[in-house]
Amino acid sequence: MSIYGMIRTSISGMAAQAYRLTAVADNIANADTTGYKRSSMEFSSLVMPGGSSGNASLYESGSVVPHTRKSIAEQGTFRYTTSPTDLAIEGNGFFVVRNDAGTPLLTRSGSFIADGEGNLVNSANYHLQGYPIVNGQVQNVVNGYGGLEKVNIRSFDLVAIPSTEGVFSVNLPSGDAVPTGGLPSGNTATATYSQKSSLTTYDSLGNSKIVDVYMTKTSSENWEVTVYDQADAAAPGAPFPYASGPLATTNLIFSPSDGKLTSASPSSMTFTIPGGSPLTLDLSSTTQLGTGYVVSEAVINGNPPATVDRTEIRSDGTLYAGYTDGSFKPLYKIPVATVISPNQLAPVTGTAFSVTDNSGNVVLGFAGEGSAGRVLSSALEQSNVDIAEELTAMIQAQRGYSANSKVFQTGSEVTEVAINLKR
Repeated sequence: MSIYGMIRTSISGMAAQAYRLTAVADNIANADTTGYKRSSMEFSSLVMPGGSSGNASLYESGSVVPHTRKSIAEQGTFRYTTSPTDLAIEGNGFFVVRNDAGTPLLTRSGSFIADGEGNLVNSANYHLQGYPIVNGQVQNVVNGYGGLEKVNIRSFDLVAIPSTEGVFSVNLPSGDAVPTGGLPSGNTATATYSQKSSLTTYDSLGNSKIVDVYMTKTSSENWEVTVYDQADAAAPGAPFPYASGPLATTNLIFSPSDGKLTSASPSSMTFTIPGGSPLTLDLSSTTQLGTGYVVSEAVINGNPPATVDRTEIRSDGTLYAGYTDGSFKPLYKIPVATVISPNQLAPVTGTAFSVTDNSGNVVLGFAGEGSAGRVLSSALEQSNVDIAEELTAMIQAQRGYSANSKVFQTGSEVTEVAINLKR
């Protein structure tokens, strides 16, 4: 082995240990960085071609080559907070964010807060991406970032949601007699009915519209259900007459054996709210049993104009706006991105990663589906750095560097001896 080869090898050893110390320093500095993934250094040998002369083998020293390895797939522990927009992923996957240039990136750093425009951004000022929910539907693209938008909670500060559907479930007393006189659908002052309830609905502008629902027994197994706009009543809260005809009328048919609706009976009715949209009222759970008139469920969707006073993010990644009237509306579905080999992602500034050829293409799905983990609200994933492990690696790297420096020093001394032979 040549003396210069020994010096060259020791220099590569010192350089490799210096890289290892650099990784350790980076890990310790980011021990408290949300979503940070530790780096480690792996070494491989670089063998120089050797030769032979007769029976004497010649050895040519090589060097050591450092390789950086990121423990991206290794999950850190969770720290729970009081902010509902602090997010973490339990299991596999990443949040999709964009930087100011619009470049999509992946991250596990979920410390999101609303900026001055209402967009959710993390500590690196990366914008959280999500799919807007329109009419209860989400259009997601699984193999790319198409359709994603900035998650913004300010644009929904004041909204009014018209009523479009509801459930009205009652028990109609089987012992009620068939009333005499005109039916409610006759719209006369002498019209009679058996039972009555009023329901609150909302028009397109969020105005409250109360409708009166009349239920009149017409035979032993038949009931007529009629809906009126209460605003058309001659006197508020008083039945008949109404200035206009009924909004809708239907006839329910009950089975004499169990008191439930027969297959031939309508199970819902649809009417248009004055100034609003068509509303479908589900009557499928209505019964006729030997007890009193009981309303078991009366739920109508929609709400008056209300402002957002809180947000809520569920484990499936759905972001809801909570309004001052107590209602909730789904605004966005936050996707979870996965790749085949997360440890091959390329780290970028801001505790984020970009896709590489070795990591595989990104696949966008939703939390809890397939290999994607679930989303935790009011939680942050801490760094996966173990300080004790890093200090141990620091000591090992320091000793390795020191040993290589001794080899370098010895080579230098041997060279000096060889030079002095001429003197």
